[in-house]
Amino acid sequence: MMARTLAAPVTVAGTSLHGGQPVTVTLEPAPAGQGRVFRQGETWIPADLTAALGARLSTELSQGGATVRTVEHLLAALAGLGIDNATVTIEGDELPILDGSARPWVVAIAQVGTVVQGERQPPPPLREPVTVQQGDSFVSAVPSDRLQFTYGIDFPTAAIGRQWRTWCPDTEPFAEAIAPARTFTLQKFIEPLRAAGLIAGGSLENAIVCDDEQWLNPPLRFADEPCRHKLLDLVGDLSLLGPLPPVHVVAYKASHVLHVELARALATRLQT
Repeated sequence: MMARTLAAPVTVAGTSLHGGQPVTVTLEPAPAGQGRVFRQGETWIPADLTAALGARLSTELSQGGATVRTVEHLLAALAGLGIDNATVTIEGDELPILDGSARPWVVAIAQVGTVVQGERQPPPPLREPVTVQQGDSFVSAVPSDRLQFTYGIDFPTAAIGRQWRTWCPDTEPFAEAIAPARTFTLQKFIEPLRAAGLIAGGSLENAIVCDDEQWLNPPLRFADEPCRHKLLDLVGDLSLLGPLPPVHVVAYKASHVLHVELARALATRLQT
């Protein structure tokens, strides 16, 4: 397992999902061993479990009074491309939503490429299953011979319904199988979310939206695009733990909060 960083800086600009504000982000190379770190003014916020906050519709990081939110798509892109060390300089407190997927981040990183920094210390193996649960929602990790992820979702709408998807990084490139999947929502959720001060920057340009029967802005990029997007979120959230051992992670009707809870449970179990 080889550690990597970016070969050169690259800047991405867009609009934040919840704040609806313009924001500029610069991804920069970082030395081996630094990890993935956000820089907001003079404050450095590590993209790890020490700073993680599982929020209602996104994952947030907080350190020294500074907060950056909606980090999961970028973190998924960095983890999915094997980038262990990066400095993310952000002007603002929320990352841009871009097209609602991780693909724009993957494209930006491809423009500058990556460099190998040497061997990465492998994580210890998982000896027994770990599960976190809330009602009928859960996320589990079980020992496996390779890293793989399975996600199940179930929505009371014909447009989504029940979907399951398994993804193995060894057989399907992240950039092709997972990164293009966009965030999604039901039309009936939009006004309540806006009334709660959320998704001010949301639009049909950065999310796929459905009513009870059909998608309002087709075509989808995949028949199971919502399920693949949940896999994207899962990869980004679990990257807060660092490199994963060979495990099969299975999630059902889960959330950012449960994703982060599993990462914390794994951190504890992998230390024992």
